[in-house]
Amino acid sequence: MKKILIVDDDEYIRNLVTSLLMKEGFKTIAAENGLVALDLLQKELCDLAIIDIMMPVMNGYLLTTEIRKEYDIPIILLTAKSQIDDKEKGFESGTDDYLIKPFEPKELIFRVNALLRRYGKSGEANIKVGTLYINKKSYEVKINNKTFMLPLKEFELLTFLATHPNQVFSRGHLIEKIWGHDFEGDERTIDVHIKRLRERFADIDKDFTIKTIRGVGYSLEVL
Repeated sequence: MKKILIVDDDEYIRNLVTSLLMKEGFKTIAAENGLVALDLLQKELCDLAIIDIMMPVMNGYLLTTEIRKEYDIPIILLTAKSQIDDKEKGFESGTDDYLIKPFEPKELIFRVNALLRRYGKSGEANIKVGTLYINKKSYEVKINNKTFMLPLKEFELLTFLATHPNQVFSRGHLIEKIWGHDFEGDERTIDVHIKRLRERFADIDKDFTIKTIRGVGYSLEVL
């Protein structure tokens, strides 16, 4: 089930949009301003954001810019502004779409579904498992807001395990997925990379572990 972030300082609008989306089968989380929204995004992986422009603390333009720095999700700016200059500013900040208040409920749903289709499998560039956040587009790994830039094969191995939490994979399966069918090295290569990943995260407060399943392989397990 896809999750949508709604950001608007108007409680009525937040509740209205939440109700519309939930009736269509979406999960929702809501924030009253941009700072709260950014905090929520650190904790929960969302598939799309609907953002009001005119908000205190942080306006929608700035929030859109900040989201674009870290997350690869579609954004709809929802606003009473209809001037072409305002729309231009919205698109320059990184929005994917622009909807003017008042709006038809069906139009909002059409636009949400269209953006999710356009982005393909929603959330495919982002993985979140507990405190572990992986951005496949920027090759960044974050744990409790600390950022790691890993060597490519370590990144790919961690990403594969995190995409399938609590599942056990043999060394041979991991070699095939990460190194490919033509890899001529030893399966113990996996052991070396797993050891390096564990060492990198050894002193970090985290809620996951890469567990060795004796005689089988490895699993990334959520504690």
